[in-house]
Amino acid sequence: MSSLKQSVPNPVPAREPASSPGGGRLPTHPQPPSEELLRKRIRVRGIVQGVGFRPWVFNLAGRFGLAGSVRNTPDAVLIEVEGRATAIAPFLQKLESEPPPLAQINSVIAENIAPRGESGFTILDSIETALEAVLVSPDVSTCDDCRREFSDPNNRRFAYPFTNCINCGPRYSIIQDVPYDRPRTTMAAFRMCTACQAEYDDPRNRRFHAQPNACPECGPSVSLHTASPAASPALPNCEHEDSNSTASLEVIAEVRRLLRQGQVVALKGLGGFHLACDAENDE
Repeated sequence: MSSLKQSVPNPVPAREPASSPGGGRLPTHPQPPSEELLRKRIRVRGIVQGVGFRPWVFNLAGRFGLAGSVRNTPDAVLIEVEGRATAIAPFLQKLESEPPPLAQINSVIAENIAPRGESGFTILDSIETALEAVLVSPDVSTCDDCRREFSDPNNRRFAYPFTNCINCGPRYSIIQDVPYDRPRTTMAAFRMCTACQAEYDDPRNRRFHAQPNACPECGPSVSLHTASPAASPALPNCEHEDSNSTASLEVIAEVRRLLRQGQVVALKGLGGFHLACDAENDE
């Protein structure tokens, strides 16, 4: 049996990624002084973690010039917004009617709380409590944008099999605990490189707060492990491993050859094993 798996480096302390540029605060726009300042606490339940919900709320608040914060809790996403009623009302309407593509909102509960005179909008650290009952998104197939990057020889993720963004990639299979944050996933051991961290921190980037974000420089790599060198003459080293895109394609091509020969391959991913074989091969 051959085994295709991702390399996992020696565990390193997981760095909690920065919330957003400038300390995670989005400046607000001036509001007409004639309107009364309001503040609302909003609790959103459903599939709202691991689907780009916090980054989406961050940008939506900026669109309406609202101050406040958003954070994950073990059972919901908690939002606080402060501003004029004429800005909060359309914010709430968009919150329910135009969520991110992968989100599924089951309930939205809003209550009035005392204004704080706050400025800017922040993505706060998640709250951890004993209650853990959040819905987590399933893994999502590669989106068109990531496919284009994968196929572009000039892109730094060319042929990188673990390319993902806020709209696709692993979710349920990598989570180890809630709330959903990178340190609570199997990606915790992979410290983001400077380029990936910059994407993670940029509200204009589709990888803003994408927890599985990675590239060939800092993410998982592909390796092929065979019982003996003779089992895979195209790749004579039993422990063939490389983050280089060309090497990854060679490993994948070799696995296809082994499957055509009737071999059974164990595919080890971030979330476990899949056994693969050619079901039409009688041998």
